[in-house]
Amino acid sequence: MKEPVTNKQKLYYTIGEVSDMFNVNQSLLRYWETEFKTINPKRSPKGTRYYSQKDIEEIKLIHYLLKERKLKIEGAKQVLKHKRESTVRSQQVVERLKSLRSELIAIMEELE
Repeated sequence: MKEPVTNKQKLYYTIGEVSDMFNVNQSLLRYWETEFKTINPKRSPKGTRYYSQKDIEEIKLIHYLLKERKLKIEGAKQVLKHKRESTVRSQQVVERLKSLRSELIAIMEELE
């Protein structure tokens, strides 16, 4: 998963940018919108979706539950309803560990 731009963070991202961040199809993001009411992108008069940072964080959490923890939609909804805070913390820990792993691999490659 690609991280959003951090040094010059954008206010809104298009569906194409978000699908690239999470390496998923745009149609999957549209489907998640219908299943998870907490994803609520703004729309232009032409219907173009613009995802806020809040939407991105919600998608990140849903992606973690569905793709990494391998939950089904209904299971993910239950976790978000009853265990949101602990799930957010778990997802953040996993994210940090992956980042550290990447850094360590890069260091090892430089040392070789």
